[in-house]
Amino acid sequence: MRKVILFFSGFILFTGVLQAASEEMDIFALNQKIGRGVNIIGYDPIWRSPQQARFKEPYFKMLKEAGFSSVRINLHPFRFMKDEPPHTLDPQWLGTLRWAVEKSLAAGLVAILDLHEYNAMGSDPAAHRGKFLPFWEQISAEFAAAPPTVLFEILNEPNKQLTEELWNEYYRQALTVIRKSNPTRAVIIGPAHYNSVDALPSLQLPEDDRNLIVTVHYYKPMEFTHQGARWTPAYADKTGVVWPRSAADEEAVVEDFRKVKEWAQKNNRPIFLGEFGAYDKADMDSRVRYISFVARTAEKCGFSWAYWQFDSDFVLYDVEKEKWVQPIYNALIP
Repeated sequence: MRKVILFFSGFILFTGVLQAASEEMDIFALNQKIGRGVNIIGYDPIWRSPQQARFKEPYFKMLKEAGFSSVRINLHPFRFMKDEPPHTLDPQWLGTLRWAVEKSLAAGLVAILDLHEYNAMGSDPAAHRGKFLPFWEQISAEFAAAPPTVLFEILNEPNKQLTEELWNEYYRQALTVIRKSNPTRAVIIGPAHYNSVDALPSLQLPEDDRNLIVTVHYYKPMEFTHQGARWTPAYADKTGVVWPRSAADEEAVVEDFRKVKEWAQKNNRPIFLGEFGAYDKADMDSRVRYISFVARTAEKCGFSWAYWQFDSDFVLYDVEKEKWVQPIYNALIP
Protein backbone atom coordinates (compact mmCIF):
# COMPACT_ATOMS: atom_id res chain seq x y z
CA MET A 1 0.00 0.00 0.00
CA ARG A 2 1.27 3.44 -0.80
CA LYS A 3 -0.04 6.94 -1.21
CA VAL A 4 -0.88 7.78 -4.81
CA ILE A 5 -2.30 10.75 -6.66
CA LEU A 6 -3.49 9.95 -10.16
CA PHE A 7 -4.21 12.62 -12.78
CA PHE A 8 -6.70 12.28 -15.64
CA SER A 9 -7.10 14.98 -18.29
CA GLY A 10 -6.27 17.72 -15.81
CA PHE A 11 -8.43 16.32 -12.99
CA ILE A 12 -7.24 14.76 -9.76
CA LEU A 13 -9.19 11.52 -9.64
CA PHE A 14 -7.87 9.53 -6.71
CA THR A 15 -6.14 10.75 -3.59
CA GLY A 16 -5.25 9.08 -0.35
CA VAL A 17 -4.00 5.63 0.56
CA LEU A 18 -4.92 3.26 -2.25
CA GLN A 19 -3.48 0.18 -3.84
CA ALA A 20 -1.21 1.06 -6.71
CA ALA A 21 -2.74 0.33 -10.09
CA SER A 22 0.18 -1.93 -10.93
CA GLU A 23 -0.70 -4.26 -8.06
CA GLU A 24 -2.61 -7.30 -9.20
CA MET A 25 -5.22 -9.06 -7.12
CA ASP A 26 -6.25 -12.69 -7.44
CA ILE A 27 -9.57 -12.71 -9.28
CA PHE A 28 -11.29 -14.93 -6.71
CA ALA A 29 -10.03 -12.76 -3.85
CA LEU A 30 -11.27 -9.68 -5.70
CA ASN A 31 -14.69 -11.25 -6.16
CA GLN A 32 -14.86 -11.89 -2.43
CA LYS A 33 -13.89 -8.26 -1.91
CA ILE A 34 -16.96 -7.25 -3.95
CA GLY A 35 -18.92 -9.13 -1.31
CA ARG A 36 -22.28 -7.51 -0.66
CA GLY A 37 -23.04 -4.62 -2.98
CA VAL A 38 -25.74 -2.25 -4.20
CA ASN A 39 -26.66 -0.87 -7.63
CA ILE A 40 -26.59 2.93 -7.57
CA ILE A 41 -27.43 6.11 -9.53
CA GLY A 42 -28.54 4.52 -12.79
CA TYR A 43 -31.72 6.61 -12.97
CA ASP A 44 -30.57 9.54 -10.84
CA PRO A 45 -30.86 13.10 -12.24
CA ILE A 46 -27.23 13.50 -11.16
CA TRP A 47 -26.12 12.63 -14.71
CA ARG A 48 -28.01 15.60 -16.17
CA SER A 49 -27.21 17.99 -13.35
CA PRO A 50 -25.18 17.31 -10.17
CA GLN A 51 -27.29 19.96 -8.44
CA GLN A 52 -30.37 17.72 -8.87
CA ALA A 53 -28.72 14.61 -7.46
CA ARG A 54 -30.74 12.27 -5.29
CA PHE A 55 -27.61 10.32 -4.32
CA LYS A 56 -25.50 12.39 -1.95
CA GLU A 57 -21.79 12.15 -1.23
CA PRO A 58 -22.21 10.95 2.41
CA TYR A 59 -24.07 7.89 1.13
CA PHE A 60 -20.83 6.25 0.01
CA LYS A 61 -19.46 6.19 3.54
CA MET A 62 -22.92 5.31 4.88
CA LEU A 63 -23.06 2.22 2.63
CA LYS A 64 -19.64 1.08 3.79
CA GLU A 65 -20.48 1.57 7.46
CA ALA A 66 -23.80 -0.27 6.95
CA GLY A 67 -21.95 -3.41 5.86
CA PHE A 68 -21.79 -3.12 2.07
CA SER A 69 -18.51 -3.67 0.25
CA SER A 70 -19.19 -2.49 -3.29
CA VAL A 71 -21.31 -0.36 -5.59
CA ARG A 72 -22.34 -1.21 -9.14
CA ILE A 73 -22.56 2.15 -10.88
CA ASN A 74 -25.18 1.89 -13.65
CA LEU A 75 -24.15 3.93 -16.69
CA HIS A 76 -26.36 5.19 -19.57
CA PRO A 77 -23.77 7.14 -21.59
CA PHE A 78 -25.04 6.89 -25.18
CA ARG A 79 -27.17 10.02 -24.94
CA PHE A 80 -24.14 11.84 -23.53
CA MET A 81 -21.84 10.92 -26.43
CA LYS A 82 -21.44 12.93 -29.63
CA ASP A 83 -23.25 11.32 -32.55
CA GLU A 84 -20.31 11.70 -34.90
CA PRO A 85 -17.00 9.79 -34.49
CA PRO A 86 -15.07 9.52 -32.25
CA HIS A 87 -18.27 9.75 -30.17
CA THR A 88 -16.67 11.77 -27.39
CA LEU A 89 -18.26 11.56 -23.96
CA ASP A 90 -19.74 14.74 -22.50
CA PRO A 91 -17.19 16.26 -20.06
CA GLN A 92 -19.81 16.89 -17.35
CA TRP A 93 -21.06 13.30 -17.53
CA LEU A 94 -17.50 12.02 -17.32
CA GLY A 95 -16.85 14.33 -14.39
CA THR A 96 -19.80 12.83 -12.54
CA LEU A 97 -18.41 9.36 -13.13
CA ARG A 98 -14.98 10.42 -11.87
CA TRP A 99 -16.64 11.79 -8.74
CA ALA A 100 -18.59 8.56 -8.14
CA VAL A 101 -15.48 6.40 -8.54
CA GLU A 102 -13.32 8.66 -6.37
CA LYS A 103 -15.88 8.76 -3.56
CA SER A 104 -16.49 5.02 -3.75
CA LEU A 105 -12.79 4.27 -3.35
CA ALA A 106 -12.36 6.88 -0.63
CA ALA A 107 -15.10 5.11 1.33
CA GLY A 108 -13.42 1.74 0.86
CA LEU A 109 -15.94 0.42 -1.66
CA VAL A 110 -15.21 -1.59 -4.78
CA ALA A 111 -16.53 0.34 -7.81
CA ILE A 112 -18.04 -1.56 -10.75
CA LEU A 113 -18.56 0.50 -13.93
CA ASP A 114 -21.59 -1.13 -15.54
CA LEU A 115 -22.54 -0.17 -19.11
CA HIS A 116 -26.31 -0.28 -18.67
CA GLU A 117 -27.33 0.42 -22.28
CA TYR A 118 -29.05 -2.94 -22.62
CA ASN A 119 -32.22 -1.59 -24.26
CA ALA A 120 -30.32 0.20 -27.03
CA MET A 121 -27.91 -2.68 -27.64
CA GLY A 122 -30.68 -5.26 -27.54
CA SER A 123 -32.95 -3.41 -29.96
CA ASP A 124 -30.31 -2.75 -32.65
CA PRO A 125 -26.77 -3.97 -31.89
CA ALA A 126 -25.31 -2.89 -35.24
CA ALA A 127 -26.69 0.65 -34.99
CA HIS A 128 -25.28 1.14 -31.49
CA ARG A 129 -21.95 -0.64 -31.95
CA GLY A 130 -20.59 2.74 -33.08
CA LYS A 131 -20.93 4.01 -29.51
CA PHE A 132 -20.45 0.71 -27.68
CA LEU A 133 -16.76 0.29 -28.60
CA PRO A 134 -15.79 4.00 -28.39
CA PHE A 135 -17.33 4.12 -24.92
CA TRP A 136 -14.96 1.40 -23.75
CA GLU A 137 -12.03 3.01 -25.55
CA GLN A 138 -12.58 6.21 -23.57
CA ILE A 139 -13.38 4.59 -20.22
CA SER A 140 -10.44 2.19 -20.51
CA ALA A 141 -8.05 5.08 -21.10
CA GLU A 142 -9.64 7.21 -18.38
CA PHE A 143 -9.29 4.58 -15.66
CA ALA A 144 -6.19 2.72 -16.84
CA ALA A 145 -4.24 3.87 -13.77
CA ALA A 146 -7.05 3.22 -11.28
CA PRO A 147 -6.54 0.59 -8.57
CA PRO A 148 -7.75 -2.97 -9.19
CA THR A 149 -10.87 -2.31 -7.10
CA VAL A 150 -12.30 -0.46 -10.12
CA LEU A 151 -13.91 -3.08 -12.37
CA PHE A 152 -15.43 -2.83 -15.85
CA GLU A 153 -18.70 -4.60 -16.72
CA ILE A 154 -18.96 -4.76 -20.51
CA LEU A 155 -22.76 -4.70 -20.81
CA ASN A 156 -25.74 -5.21 -18.56
CA GLU A 157 -28.23 -7.86 -19.71
CA PRO A 158 -27.55 -8.45 -23.43
CA ASN A 159 -30.90 -9.37 -24.94
CA LYS A 160 -33.24 -9.64 -27.96
CA GLN A 161 -31.29 -8.92 -31.17
CA LEU A 162 -28.03 -9.28 -29.25
CA THR A 163 -28.27 -13.05 -29.47
CA GLU A 164 -26.02 -15.62 -27.81
CA GLU A 165 -23.84 -15.89 -30.90
CA LEU A 166 -23.67 -12.16 -31.55
CA TRP A 167 -23.00 -11.38 -27.90
CA ASN A 168 -19.97 -13.69 -27.90
CA GLU A 169 -18.66 -11.57 -30.80
CA TYR A 170 -19.50 -8.17 -29.35
CA TYR A 171 -18.13 -8.72 -25.86
CA ARG A 172 -14.84 -10.03 -27.33
CA GLN A 173 -14.49 -6.87 -29.41
CA ALA A 174 -15.00 -4.72 -26.33
CA LEU A 175 -12.65 -6.89 -24.25
CA THR A 176 -9.95 -6.46 -26.91
CA VAL A 177 -10.38 -2.68 -26.66
CA ILE A 178 -10.15 -2.81 -22.86
CA ARG A 179 -7.10 -5.07 -22.79
CA LYS A 180 -5.03 -2.62 -24.86
CA SER A 181 -4.81 -0.23 -21.90
CA ASN A 182 -5.94 -2.49 -19.02
CA PRO A 183 -4.24 -5.86 -19.59
CA THR A 184 -4.99 -7.26 -16.14
CA ARG A 185 -8.02 -5.31 -14.91
CA ALA A 186 -10.95 -7.41 -13.73
CA VAL A 187 -13.71 -7.37 -16.32
CA ILE A 188 -17.24 -8.63 -15.67
CA ILE A 189 -19.12 -10.49 -18.40
CA GLY A 190 -22.48 -12.25 -18.27
CA PRO A 191 -24.51 -14.45 -20.61
CA ALA A 192 -27.18 -13.38 -23.10
CA HIS A 193 -30.93 -13.44 -22.40
CA TYR A 194 -30.68 -10.71 -19.74
CA ASN A 195 -27.79 -12.41 -17.91
CA SER A 196 -30.05 -15.38 -17.28
CA VAL A 197 -28.67 -18.27 -15.25
CA ASP A 198 -30.17 -20.58 -17.88
CA ALA A 199 -28.06 -19.00 -20.65
CA LEU A 200 -24.75 -19.43 -18.82
CA PRO A 201 -23.64 -22.46 -20.89
CA SER A 202 -23.81 -20.30 -24.06
CA LEU A 203 -21.15 -17.88 -22.78
CA GLN A 204 -17.83 -18.64 -24.48
CA LEU A 205 -14.92 -17.13 -22.56
CA PRO A 206 -11.29 -16.90 -23.71
CA GLU A 207 -9.28 -19.53 -21.86
CA ASP A 208 -6.17 -17.34 -21.76
CA ASP A 209 -7.88 -14.44 -19.95
CA ARG A 210 -8.29 -15.37 -16.29
CA ASN A 211 -9.03 -11.83 -15.07
CA LEU A 212 -12.73 -12.24 -15.74
CA ILE A 213 -15.68 -12.42 -13.34
CA VAL A 214 -18.91 -13.93 -14.64
CA THR A 215 -22.18 -12.27 -13.72
CA VAL A 216 -25.74 -13.58 -13.66
CA HIS A 217 -28.98 -11.87 -12.63
CA TYR A 218 -31.81 -13.50 -10.72
CA TYR A 219 -35.45 -12.47 -10.68
CA LYS A 220 -37.18 -15.84 -10.74
CA PRO A 221 -40.10 -16.22 -10.54
CA MET A 222 -40.96 -13.06 -12.50
CA GLU A 223 -44.64 -13.26 -11.58
CA PHE A 224 -43.53 -12.59 -8.01
CA THR A 225 -40.51 -10.29 -8.40
CA HIS A 226 -42.08 -8.09 -11.09
CA GLN A 227 -45.74 -8.11 -10.08
CA GLY A 228 -47.26 -4.71 -10.72
CA ALA A 229 -44.21 -3.47 -12.67
CA ARG A 230 -45.55 -1.27 -15.48
CA TRP A 231 -42.54 -1.94 -17.76
CA THR A 232 -43.28 -5.70 -17.83
CA PRO A 233 -46.71 -6.04 -19.53
CA ALA A 234 -47.04 -9.71 -18.64
CA TYR A 235 -46.96 -8.89 -14.92
CA ALA A 236 -48.14 -5.25 -14.77
CA ASP A 237 -51.67 -6.20 -13.69
CA LYS A 238 -50.66 -9.10 -11.49
CA THR A 239 -50.59 -8.51 -7.71
CA GLY A 240 -51.00 -10.49 -4.54
CA VAL A 241 -48.38 -13.13 -5.40
CA VAL A 242 -46.61 -14.30 -2.24
CA TRP A 243 -43.25 -16.01 -1.79
CA PRO A 244 -42.66 -18.81 -1.14
CA ARG A 245 -45.92 -20.39 -2.23
CA SER A 246 -44.46 -23.79 -1.34
CA ALA A 247 -41.16 -25.47 -0.57
CA ALA A 248 -40.71 -25.86 -4.31
CA ASP A 249 -40.05 -22.12 -4.65
CA GLU A 250 -37.02 -22.28 -2.36
CA GLU A 251 -35.87 -25.51 -3.97
CA ALA A 252 -35.93 -23.78 -7.38
CA VAL A 253 -33.52 -21.08 -6.19
CA VAL A 254 -31.17 -23.65 -4.67
CA GLU A 255 -31.22 -25.72 -7.86
CA ASP A 256 -30.57 -22.73 -10.13
CA PHE A 257 -27.65 -21.59 -8.01
CA ARG A 258 -26.33 -25.15 -7.80
CA LYS A 259 -26.12 -25.22 -11.60
CA VAL A 260 -24.33 -21.87 -11.65
CA LYS A 261 -21.85 -23.04 -9.02
CA GLU A 262 -21.24 -26.28 -10.92
CA TRP A 263 -20.55 -24.29 -14.11
CA ALA A 264 -18.24 -21.93 -12.21
CA GLN A 265 -16.23 -24.79 -10.72
CA LYS A 266 -15.97 -26.57 -14.06
CA ASN A 267 -14.74 -23.40 -15.78
CA ASN A 268 -12.75 -22.04 -12.81
CA ARG A 269 -14.53 -18.66 -12.85
CA PRO A 270 -15.84 -16.54 -9.95
CA ILE A 271 -19.52 -15.56 -9.95
CA PHE A 272 -21.06 -12.15 -9.26
CA LEU A 273 -24.84 -12.00 -8.80
CA GLY A 274 -25.14 -8.52 -10.28
CA GLU A 275 -28.86 -7.99 -9.70
CA PHE A 276 -31.68 -9.49 -7.67
CA GLY A 277 -34.65 -8.20 -5.74
CA ALA A 278 -38.44 -7.96 -5.68
CA TYR A 279 -40.47 -4.97 -6.84
CA ASP A 280 -42.19 -2.77 -4.28
CA LYS A 281 -45.71 -3.93 -5.23
CA ALA A 282 -45.14 -7.33 -3.59
CA ASP A 283 -46.03 -7.58 0.11
CA MET A 284 -43.13 -6.69 2.36
CA ASP A 285 -42.97 -9.99 4.24
CA SER A 286 -42.66 -11.92 0.99
CA ARG A 287 -40.02 -9.51 -0.33
CA VAL A 288 -37.98 -9.93 2.84
CA ARG A 289 -38.18 -13.72 2.68
CA TYR A 290 -37.21 -13.76 -0.98
CA ILE A 291 -34.35 -11.25 -0.75
CA SER A 292 -32.88 -12.90 2.32
CA PHE A 293 -33.11 -16.38 0.82
CA VAL A 294 -31.50 -15.38 -2.48
CA ALA A 295 -28.69 -13.46 -0.76
CA ARG A 296 -27.88 -16.22 1.74
CA THR A 297 -28.03 -18.92 -0.94
CA ALA A 298 -25.66 -16.89 -3.14
CA GLU A 299 -23.25 -16.47 -0.24
CA LYS A 300 -23.31 -20.20 0.53
CA CYS A 301 -22.29 -20.80 -3.09
CA GLY A 302 -19.40 -18.33 -2.79
CA PHE A 303 -20.96 -15.67 -5.06
CA SER A 304 -20.60 -11.95 -4.53
CA TRP A 305 -23.78 -9.93 -5.09
CA ALA A 306 -25.32 -6.51 -5.68
CA TYR A 307 -28.91 -5.71 -4.72
CA TRP A 308 -31.17 -3.90 -7.19
CA GLN A 309 -31.23 -1.05 -6.14
CA PHE A 310 -30.43 1.81 -3.74
CA ASP A 311 -33.47 3.98 -4.55
CA SER A 312 -35.95 4.73 -7.37
CA ASP A 313 -37.74 1.36 -7.12
CA PHE A 314 -36.98 -1.95 -5.37
CA VAL A 315 -35.99 0.65 -2.81
CA LEU A 316 -33.35 0.01 -0.15
CA TYR A 317 -32.96 3.60 1.08
CA ASP A 318 -35.64 6.29 1.33
CA VAL A 319 -33.84 9.48 0.29
CA GLU A 320 -36.80 11.70 1.17
CA LYS A 321 -36.97 10.44 4.74
CA GLU A 322 -33.19 9.85 4.90
CA LYS A 323 -33.50 6.38 6.32
CA TRP A 324 -33.14 2.74 5.33
CA VAL A 325 -36.16 0.71 4.33
CA GLN A 326 -35.37 -1.32 7.40
CA PRO A 327 -36.93 -4.72 6.50
CA ILE A 328 -35.06 -4.76 3.15
CA TYR A 329 -31.82 -3.67 4.77
CA ASN A 330 -32.16 -6.35 7.45
CA ALA A 331 -32.78 -8.99 4.78
CA LEU A 332 -29.57 -8.02 3.01
CA ILE A 333 -27.35 -7.41 6.04
CA PRO A 334 -28.65 -9.75 8.77
